[in-house]
Amino acid sequence: MDLGIVSAVLMLTVWGVITFRGDAPGWIHVLLTLGVFLLIYRIVVRGTHRDGTRPKT
Repeated sequence: MDLGIVSAVLMLTVWGVITFRGDAPGWIHVLLTLGVFLLIYRIVVRGTHRDGTRPKT
């Protein structure tokens, strides 16, 4: 796992703890949006080469 995936999981964990512990302010849901975006982005980037092609399986 790279730093991007770890930070995305950390953002989602912090969001979940704050949201389900009580009354979370509206801005805290930015962590959900950024965490999901970063997680999907890093997974997609990991699956491509630097020249934009996909690796052969």
